[in-house]
Amino acid sequence: MGSGGIGNWTYSDYLQLHELLGLQGEERGINSDEMHFIIVHQTFELWFKQVIRELSEARDILGRVPVPEDEIPRAVDHLGRTTEIFRLMASQWTVLETLTPQGFLTFRDGLGTASGFESFQMREFEILLGLENEDRIGGMDPISSFRRMAEGDERATARLARLEEAMSRPSLYESLMNWVERTPIMGSAYGSGGDGEVVRAYVESHLESHRALSEAASERASGWGAGDPGKMAARMAAAHDGAVSFLMPSGEVSRARAGLLFIESYRELPLLTWPRKLIDAIVELEESMVKWRHAHARMVERIMGRRIGTGGTNGVDYLDSTSRYRIFKDLWAVRTILIKPQERPPLQNAEFYGYSADS
Repeated sequence: MGSGGIGNWTYSDYLQLHELLGLQGEERGINSDEMHFIIVHQTFELWFKQVIRELSEARDILGRVPVPEDEIPRAVDHLGRTTEIFRLMASQWTVLETLTPQGFLTFRDGLGTASGFESFQMREFEILLGLENEDRIGGMDPISSFRRMAEGDERATARLARLEEAMSRPSLYESLMNWVERTPIMGSAYGSGGDGEVVRAYVESHLESHRALSEAASERASGWGAGDPGKMAARMAAAHDGAVSFLMPSGEVSRARAGLLFIESYRELPLLTWPRKLIDAIVELEESMVKWRHAHARMVERIMGRRIGTGGTNGVDYLDSTSRYRIFKDLWAVRTILIKPQERPPLQNAEFYGYSADS
């Protein structure tokens, strides 16, 4: 729509209601149950369009080098809105739950092989977020079905091109972790002289405190008579080994994970206020997505039990598997290796972070 019409719109024209309200298939003689089914799914797709827009803008902000500090609050806003959209969509499944199993069966055959599995916008936002193929169920290629549909279909070919473009660009996860990798650690800037030594000393100091706390926890537990002391010691040792392999995969320090650990460990530092808000916003977003997927599975189980899905998947079992997807794994995993504040490595160069009080 050009700007020439500004001030001349009617409500109907501005929202293109004539076109929008003619898209529910009433000319096919559908009943109210099927109309409600269509409207709910069309609404999801409208929200998916907004999700893609919000996530793309957040990704583009974090993809800049360096990321302008005054842009980080905007990225947080984009992520916060996306989280609220997923919360809204999770509650939207309850509208579909007013559909009875018998009511659904009256029109299910009319769906043919049409399935939410074919939602190209859902595939696009998963790719944009950074869901890896190997993390998908069966390691599937998310766009293989769209390649088949594109044969001889102009619109499907355009959709495929859009998905392939999304796959060729950095994901939100990649952009985030590249940004986190550049976190100043103990006042040492990424790429500066001696940075590697400062970061390694920080990681080793944290791991030493983690080891000591794990051993102390193991001794306390054995004093309580909590099961086999040997098993408790083995579990604590395994937890510490996990912390080592997280921070030092293959024996080399991961600066991105060290940056993440630093932000989470020293959350009170003024300079880290917006970085921690951004990380919190990402975690909250992924949590809202997991809850949305879980609510989808429960809705399907309630209405159609455990029958095969219209797209040929194993229905509820497939949906339950997708609710275990995690994209921002490091943001969740770092929480496992945090230690209490009084045992943290002493903060170096506190003034760099705008913090002058004793920490």
